[in-house]
Amino acid sequence: MKLFLRNIRNFAARFVVHMKIAFTTSLPAEGFARLEQHTLYVPLEEAEVLVSTFDKPVTREMIMSAPNLKLVTNFGVGFNNIDLAACKERGIYVTNTPTPVIEPTAELTFALMHAVARRTCELDRKLREHRAEPFGVMNNLGHTLYGKVLGIIGMGNIGKALARRAIASGMTILYHNRHRMDADTESHYKATYVTREDLLTQADFISLNLPYTPDTHHIINAQSFSMMKHSAYLINTARGAHVDEKALIEALRNKQIAGAALDVYEYEPNISAELLSLDQVVLSPHIGTGTMEGRLDMCENVVDNILAFECGDYQNMNIVLEGKRY
Repeated sequence: MKLFLRNIRNFAARFVVHMKIAFTTSLPAEGFARLEQHTLYVPLEEAEVLVSTFDKPVTREMIMSAPNLKLVTNFGVGFNNIDLAACKERGIYVTNTPTPVIEPTAELTFALMHAVARRTCELDRKLREHRAEPFGVMNNLGHTLYGKVLGIIGMGNIGKALARRAIASGMTILYHNRHRMDADTESHYKATYVTREDLLTQADFISLNLPYTPDTHHIINAQSFSMMKHSAYLINTARGAHVDEKALIEALRNKQIAGAALDVYEYEPNISAELLSLDQVVLSPHIGTGTMEGRLDMCENVVDNILAFECGDYQNMNIVLEGKRY
């Protein structure tokens, strides 16, 4: 069905005359090949469509400077980089790319869990710096994932993809969500719904996989760390502002928790010197979707959103904010 819809849009695109598109960031040209015959790449001030990326802000000033802007299509699932209030005021549609990010982000989340539990990055660094413990039966030990409890906060598509990997590794799944899943879905993912407080106290690994909203700001804070096991690990591949970073650093220094693995940061792109100095922390530079395959799939999703908009096929857009129909 997806391929059929894409073919229909590609056919309809033949009759679309020169959409005026601006970009906030250079993206792979091959991902936009379907638009080449029908597109004029223009400055923002002349654009009808703005392709934005999750790492670049789309401000009110930018939105108001583009009088013909009809659509902001974000390259990424998160959209807190976009001033939605300004878009709503102007009647501008906003879309995102939720599907291509699922598997790469879940894959990285699981890799970070392994890395922090088995001390992979720490021991790699120590070996290179000639300060590792000698090889030995009781040296350089980490922890296994098998038999441990994974607590997922945010059981959306990425959370479910992470659960699949955890089940295969013999982990028990707890989850907390705004809305509880139905019984069949819980059974499929072998997941048990619990309160956030119970998840924090019971889980060995706590993974944040929820979108950022004002309500989720510092959802993990000093009180959260006081509830967690001393042997617990925090994994965040969602948004940095979910975690009170100062409280996290204190919890790590005081050994309230065993470690953390982070792909996102509260003050991104700045990473605190304290986090960089701690051995029990694994860090990556916001690469949750950072695979070649994932990036090209995201480009295709952006193109699908643009062509669906131009064809008036609103029901097949990944709509974050509805705007004015043309």
